[in-house]
Amino acid sequence: MKGRIVYLSMAANREGNAYYAHVNEIIKGLRRRDWQVELFSPNYQQGDSLPNSIGRMFKFLETQLNLWINSSDVDALYIRHHFATFPTVLWAKLKKIPVIQEINGPYEEIFITWPWTSKFKQLFTWLLRSQIAWADASITVTSPLKNLLIKDAGLKPVYIIPNGANTDVFIPQAKSNIELPKPYVVFFGAFAHWQGIDTMLDAVEQPDWPENLNLVFVGDGIERFKIEKSAANNPKVIYLGKKSYQEVAGIVAGSVVGLSTQNNRNNRSTTGLSPLKVYETLACGVPIVVSDFPGQADLVRQHKCGLVVPPEDPVALAQAVAFLYNQPSERQEMGDRGHEIIKQEHSWDKRAAATEEVLLSLINLS
Repeated sequence: MKGRIVYLSMAANREGNAYYAHVNEIIKGLRRRDWQVELFSPNYQQGDSLPNSIGRMFKFLETQLNLWINSSDVDALYIRHHFATFPTVLWAKLKKIPVIQEINGPYEEIFITWPWTSKFKQLFTWLLRSQIAWADASITVTSPLKNLLIKDAGLKPVYIIPNGANTDVFIPQAKSNIELPKPYVVFFGAFAHWQGIDTMLDAVEQPDWPENLNLVFVGDGIERFKIEKSAANNPKVIYLGKKSYQEVAGIVAGSVVGLSTQNNRNNRSTTGLSPLKVYETLACGVPIVVSDFPGQADLVRQHKCGLVVPPEDPVALAQAVAFLYNQPSERQEMGDRGHEIIKQEHSWDKRAAATEEVLLSLINLS
């Protein structure tokens, strides 16, 4: 065994969301490399709605108490950056345990996810920034986000390790048991405020959107009601709810185009985006249309595996989808290029290998 790692995540560890894929794929990759990794995350009942803010705060505390009691002889603590993990950072500091912080978005993201925290903006920003300052190393997903974090990290290293895809599950041959009216475009993931749900729903109503092309949504979230309302009034819009990891792969592989068209609410996207849906869609050999933000747009442009559109522009989105739909040979070429680049360079196994390098440099085992 190379070492014992404790992984702390305040996200609900439920199959079907991006948190689940990222956390569990990295852990699996490290375990394959002979690391002992133990995950601590809030224990919510599968299928139940998440509790209110107070209930979730109690779960955060319970999770960390469990970690403190059951974590001895730890070589490193890996934390998915969250305001509520501050007590464990203090605990690790007292125990002299090296800490790695994984940051997937700017500090301001908290004020979108937890709106009430904006009333105490200075406090919550300090809770987030101080954890970066005290970390022994930080991992983030885009170059602009790294540049933002360097000031708070001081002399401590900040590494870029983007998201990835499970290239054994997300493949062009993946199948779904769900009967879907083809052809269709797909969006999957969390229906959060920044995902551009309004833009996608507006795009399907545009004259440029192909007449016989459906728009399929897979997932759940705060903006689900918009999708359900649109699906009730427009037969082109299909909502499937949340589906398993394997089922999602089959749905994506059966689509003609994938979508990742976020907005820039609260400047969340200025520092770049590295959505799992981009890597997973391309891994299935399906081209993708993305909004023009660093990270995802750079990947698509560099490898010519989709199209880039301005954010919050339903007309441009409809035109991009129509172009790909009406150009099957070019669409196929883009999909093939995307599949190849994800398989070669952006698998979760590659991400786990990069994470291991950070661990080795941190605990001096290399």
